[in-house]
Amino acid sequence: MAILVTGGCGYIGSHLVWAFQDRDERAVVLDDLSTGLAWSIPPDVTLVRGDVGDRELLDRIIQEHEIDAIVHFAGSSIVPESVADPLGYYLNNTVKSHALIEAAIRKGVKNFIFSSTAAVYGNPEVIPVHEDVVPKPVSPYGSSKLMTEIMLADTARAHDFRYVALRYFNVVGADPKGRTGQSTEGATHLIKVACETHRGLRPEVQVFGTDFDTPDGTGVRDYIHVTDLVDVHALALDFLREKKQSLVANCGYGRGFSVLEVLAAVERVGGRKLPIRYSPRRPGDPARVVASVDRLHEMTGWRPQWDDLDAIVSHALAWEMRRPDKT
Repeated sequence: MAILVTGGCGYIGSHLVWAFQDRDERAVVLDDLSTGLAWSIPPDVTLVRGDVGDRELLDRIIQEHEIDAIVHFAGSSIVPESVADPLGYYLNNTVKSHALIEAAIRKGVKNFIFSSTAAVYGNPEVIPVHEDVVPKPVSPYGSSKLMTEIMLADTARAHDFRYVALRYFNVVGADPKGRTGQSTEGATHLIKVACETHRGLRPEVQVFGTDFDTPDGTGVRDYIHVTDLVDVHALALDFLREKKQSLVANCGYGRGFSVLEVLAAVERVGGRKLPIRYSPRRPGDPARVVASVDRLHEMTGWRPQWDDLDAIVSHALAWEMRRPDKT
């Protein structure tokens, strides 16, 4: 038996593939390599280059590799890009997810883990935000992910099928062992941008908004180390196999750091000041977004190992300084 990891050559997917190898779980990766990098996964892992919406290819992979679980990362994830290209996002994130879920039902795969997002909440009125609030996405990205969650819930009610939808907050850091990290070109995540600026690959870090109702005036976000996040996925797979129940859960630490706190950590760990440019707020940016993570702790027993901001930054910066210059 094996686990199909779609988008397994991407940032989070590659970390999970390495984690599965550490657990002696056999992974098969499906990735079109439009943004993923083949070198980011272990060389002995089976990589199939193809489209997650390809019905015939999905059937062949599931049958040939005796797939008993699917972890679905493949998709697009940049909010401003989704606003400019909504139909592209509904195709990649919703239509192709439909094809994958349909293949799972057709071929008898009962366990499914979905890479969702805190963007399904939009601008939450109550902080920390709990999974039971009514989702109100404000971007096609968030809407496209919510639509897939709805499909999964409806499918689980109609078939012998269960899923875990993990709503990520801000995923950061890199593998502590240095095997993989955030390598996507043009990434927009704050710590990634700050680390590239430290390395001299960007001229500056832009801070959007200094007048929020927060202690230092900059936006506060809940960050989660990518290694802690992949531990959640491993526990989610155990949950599906043992409990045979579905679950929707936030993935964060239940506390936040401001933009300036994050930049100060990069300066502290990196040993030098960063060039920073202050700009007005972006439309729709909330002042503070922090997860309620009680459900995740209660249902899976998960406890974070890397929730120290300096440790997160240290791993991200170490990867940035040694990241291979290849595609």
